[in-house]
Amino acid sequence: MFAVHLLSFYFTKLKEDQIKKVDRYLYAMRLSDDQLADISARFRLEIEKGLSRESNAAATVKMLPTHVYSTPDGSEKGEFLALDLGGSKFKVLQVKVSENGKRSVQMESETFPIPEEIINGRGSELFDHVAESLKAFLQKHNINQKRKPLGFTFSFPCAQSKIDAGVLLSWSKTFKARGVQGTNVVQSLRKAINKVGGVDVDVLAMVNDTVGTMMTCGYDDHNCEVGVIIGTGTNACYMEELRHIDLVEGDEGRMCINTEWGAFGDDGVLDDFITNFDREIDAASINPGKQLFEKMISGMYMGELVRLILLKMAKKGLLFNGQVTDDLRTKGKFQTNYICLIEQSKDGLENTRSILKQLGLHPSDDDCIAVQHVCTIVSFRSANLIAAALAAILTRIRENKKLKTLKTTVGVDGTVYRTHPQYPKRLHKVVRHLVPDCHVRFVLSESGSAKGAAMVTAVAQRLASQRQEIDDTLATFALTFTQLQEVKEKMRIELEQGLRKESHATASVKMLPTYVYRTPDGTERGKFLALDLGGTNFRVLVVKIRTGMRNSVRMYNKIYAIPHEIMQGTGEELFDHIVQCISDFLDYMGMKNTRLPLGFTFSFPCSQSGIDQGSLVCWTKGFKATDCEGSDVVDMLREAIKRRNEFDLDIVAIVNDTVGTMMTCAYEDSKCQIGLIAGTGSNVCYMEEMKNIEFVDGDEGQMCINTEWGGFGENDNIEDIRTRYDREVDEGSLNVGKQRFEKMTSGMYLGEIVRQILLDLTKKGLLFRGRITERLKTKGIFETKFLSQIESDRLALLQVRCILQQLGLDSTCDDSIIVKEVCGAVSCRAAQLCGAGMAAVVDKIRENRGLDHLEITVGVDGTLYKLHPHFSAILKDTVKQLAPKCKVDFILSEDGSGKGAALITAVARQHHREKQDAH
Repeated sequence: MFAVHLLSFYFTKLKEDQIKKVDRYLYAMRLSDDQLADISARFRLEIEKGLSRESNAAATVKMLPTHVYSTPDGSEKGEFLALDLGGSKFKVLQVKVSENGKRSVQMESETFPIPEEIINGRGSELFDHVAESLKAFLQKHNINQKRKPLGFTFSFPCAQSKIDAGVLLSWSKTFKARGVQGTNVVQSLRKAINKVGGVDVDVLAMVNDTVGTMMTCGYDDHNCEVGVIIGTGTNACYMEELRHIDLVEGDEGRMCINTEWGAFGDDGVLDDFITNFDREIDAASINPGKQLFEKMISGMYMGELVRLILLKMAKKGLLFNGQVTDDLRTKGKFQTNYICLIEQSKDGLENTRSILKQLGLHPSDDDCIAVQHVCTIVSFRSANLIAAALAAILTRIRENKKLKTLKTTVGVDGTVYRTHPQYPKRLHKVVRHLVPDCHVRFVLSESGSAKGAAMVTAVAQRLASQRQEIDDTLATFALTFTQLQEVKEKMRIELEQGLRKESHATASVKMLPTYVYRTPDGTERGKFLALDLGGTNFRVLVVKIRTGMRNSVRMYNKIYAIPHEIMQGTGEELFDHIVQCISDFLDYMGMKNTRLPLGFTFSFPCSQSGIDQGSLVCWTKGFKATDCEGSDVVDMLREAIKRRNEFDLDIVAIVNDTVGTMMTCAYEDSKCQIGLIAGTGSNVCYMEEMKNIEFVDGDEGQMCINTEWGGFGENDNIEDIRTRYDREVDEGSLNVGKQRFEKMTSGMYLGEIVRQILLDLTKKGLLFRGRITERLKTKGIFETKFLSQIESDRLALLQVRCILQQLGLDSTCDDSIIVKEVCGAVSCRAAQLCGAGMAAVVDKIRENRGLDHLEITVGVDGTLYKLHPHFSAILKDTVKQLAPKCKVDFILSEDGSGKGAALITAVARQHHREKQDAH
């Protein structure tokens, strides 16, 4: 028993001694955590260089765009062909992808050898051989019934200008076919296929084997966004944000980047980590000075690296008693698969002895232990270097997504990773150690990169089909110049009809007189109370106007909520609530006993017979209080004040918010004679000639007309531009068939139009992987403010995804792009329609005044105009196009329509005094 322990101790000591001896000899190959972090940081800089237009040409890590924009989402289906060319053999496959509730992939494949003379011959012969083999496969499997899409895995560095075009940058892996470098390999393949004849295929996509690996694994794991090859060669690809890829147009979405990381270090950036052994390997290679990172890592070089180390150690007398054989001196005799056999945990030492004997050596036990440790150091360094570069990619993805922790999957293929017994475990451990904030799952590609080529083709086909459907959907929102011109002309007709006595009652654009005869001239003064009711909030203000100078208005206000049950209750309850709010404000201001003139901004269609009289025509914006329509709201307010019996007010004027906006802005700019609201609702007012207002007495001077253009279209005259989504929104509204123009242009409805489109696209499987959530089915969930947020140029897609996730919509990057496009189409149409309507108004004013050219200002208010990043610019551009004889300036109302109500009250009192003085 003692002897056994002694032997065990002796063997352990022997093993320790041998390991220390090798460690000392190969100390430069053993990399510390700090060194790996340093390498990772250097690789991150190389990524940046490769992605930048300025530095790409000189960058060693080329970061080649692949024009693969999406990983599989599971909805891919169809039959595809794939070619896989990357070594001494190439593969032809038929891949059937089904999506009948349970996703499945069936494959038939055949491997064809590539003779040495073709690998080193003319390029045309290589592609002829590939085309002939493809034809043989199709005939054997009786596949040529109909045209098949084909994906081409081509495992060499290519510069791609699109998914089906790639120019070979350089051959690798012993390929030397002449006349191919610098040419489009897809074109060469198509030419060879045409030459062979009888092959009915459509080459849709060309991919690198690394991309193929990512796509293969991505079909089974939707989190897979990185592909790595660790085999004869090594490379990685990953999904990069388009906004960071200077070499391609566009900044929305993502694209797979083929890093070609094998060339990392070719510019000397890794010189302090490259050993003399690596330099010898490089000098003896077919491409000295190139692919230095790959030469430290990949299966093509690892065996040779071990042979070189063993030879040098033997020559120094550190191994085999100084014995050196011809086989040990012969390049390529120590294969990489020997390392896999030697490092096996059970039979490793026996395999080592057997392999060394095959090389003509007579190893001792300590020689076998030392050789095993040499292999471990070489393979461990390989895994460490891969881990360092991969850590840089994972950190970049995490930072791109602005996440504290990243959950992702790396698809891996290659003989080294697949066959080496310890390699995967070592790699995973080091990666997780280097990036603890990334939860990484590694998936082995079971079907190779050729299946990935088929998946890229399937994804490309899916995206093309989806793109067409999405384009067709959004095309219904795109208005041509001719259509906008027609909208302008139809609006002009409606404006005229609303002003005429015989057609006023039936006109869809009501053209309501406001009894506001002029805009402020700067002489107004006094203290006024103003009320502002137009949405879920109600505002009470005190406005002090000093005379003699503009911009001399001081305001004090308080905002009160209008509960939903009061909006939908009785008229008496609504006005009692309003008076309660006024009472609270007067208490707050200490003004209960002061009788001030009051202006009432009431942002709903009213038929006015005087400045202080207004009968509600119809509720809008979600209000439904009973017993109000047809009644004078000023009388209702007076009755409510009487019921409260706490204070008295002098109600001088009732005004629409649009009129209030015009008056507010006119106080700043005397050319302002139009008011526009583009917010929850949509409306316009303007100063019309009295002689054109047939149903109001008097022909002299002007009066402000509240157009109530939201009703435009109620006579079916814009049905040609309404979409099915507009009709769905209308049918789900409180006032079906009414306010059709407003329902296409205002903040109250745009979000709901977007939701209806998203719901439809999801039903078609074009969004959110076809999953319709309860949230998406909920009316009103997609608020218009989300359009403004999503369409912000400063907003990355990541933030778009966050907004969607807050809505319970689990979106991919591709989903985010589509949602942004939908929002853009809906808001652009809204702005253009407002612009067409405004063009009709300004042209009418110009013709009213008999002018060749009109200069006028529009006062604007409303959240859509204020907050949406593009609405105002599109609106202005449309007016400019449709009314070229008018120079129209837009100024934003900073103080709201409450100030306007006070100014109208001031103007109305002045007008009243002037009339009295005249009598």
